[in-house]
Amino acid sequence: MKKNCLEFNNTEIAFNYKSNFELKRAYYLFRLLSLGYLSKIGRKLLKSLININFPIDSLVFKTIYPQFCGGRDIIECIDVIENLKNNNVYSILDYSAEGSLTEIDFERSMNKCLHILCECKSNSLSKFIVFKPSAVGRFSLYEKVSSKLKLSRDESDEWNRIEKRFEKICSEASKLNIMVLVDAEESWIQPAIDELVIKMMKKFNSKTPVVYNTIQAYRRDRYDYLEKLHNEHSGKIKIGVKLVRGAYMEKERRRSKKLNYPSPICDDKSHTDNVFNNSLKLIIENINDFGLFIGSHNEKSNKLSVELLNKHNIVYNDERVWFSQLFGMSDNITFSLAKKGYNVAKYLPFGPIKEVMPYLLRRLDENSSISSQSNRELQLIKKELIRRVK
Repeated sequence: MKKNCLEFNNTEIAFNYKSNFELKRAYYLFRLLSLGYLSKIGRKLLKSLININFPIDSLVFKTIYPQFCGGRDIIECIDVIENLKNNNVYSILDYSAEGSLTEIDFERSMNKCLHILCECKSNSLSKFIVFKPSAVGRFSLYEKVSSKLKLSRDESDEWNRIEKRFEKICSEASKLNIMVLVDAEESWIQPAIDELVIKMMKKFNSKTPVVYNTIQAYRRDRYDYLEKLHNEHSGKIKIGVKLVRGAYMEKERRRSKKLNYPSPICDDKSHTDNVFNNSLKLIIENINDFGLFIGSHNEKSNKLSVELLNKHNIVYNDERVWFSQLFGMSDNITFSLAKKGYNVAKYLPFGPIKEVMPYLLRRLDENSSISSQSNRELQLIKKELIRRVK
């Protein structure tokens, strides 16, 4: 079932869910982030204040936080979730606290996921949950397993506990008919994560995609990995894929240079775009074997996705295909797709301010880059403010 030509320039649709105050706040924030060197100084100052535990919670809560986060707990998120839902957009709840280090931390993170699942179902808040593997297990152990090194008896026991945490989250999600999006992490721990997620897919994705692994298209090997997955598991399970461009590019390149091995990252944006778009084509052409979650802020890739759905006669609101963008970004894509009836969700981080600061700082850094979409955001917000005045 084909939809009309998709455009991402209608700001009335894009920002219908924002009040004038919220829109002006977003404008001043993105304006600040676009100021180059001044923005860099400001971000360094903010990081320094955080490092010395300077009391900035109130300032952050009134400025940066509401642009990119839903609330400090689920209760605070409800108004945001309902506002999005009224515009045909679902929420992907992500408790964005980072820095789990101990077994107590890992158990707490798992229990938090289980609590979110319960809240999602009982209050009809979301069809999704997302979690970060390093929140439920030790980073260095993922690295050791990924490197195929022999584990000690204690480490084997610890790895079994990680697997049980994965299974407990996925099992509960399956019972509640909620999809689990497992975040990707650094390339040197990703093999262990891939292995665990495939195990979960074999247990819970026999009929419908419940568990989704994240494929980062800025990695030059990911299309080949996706093709291998399809060849090995076609007809046996539904392969859940969250397709994104990636989040650790500079970190990956620094490490490969330091340790003198070939960078796993694509040489340039064009190469990354090719991996992303070819992955899209592979999945949509074989949609009976997949569940697809398109996590993209790229207008061309979203339009390509729609074209591919039309080409292969896949109904626009097929439950196997979802589109998503981060909360506070690319509203022109999110709400334009939702207006046309596609399945769309906003990635909605939440949690105490101090615990989500690493996430917020990444968003600030990302939007301060000249090559980022901050200028595009500014242009659209300014256009909508002028339209409202007129």
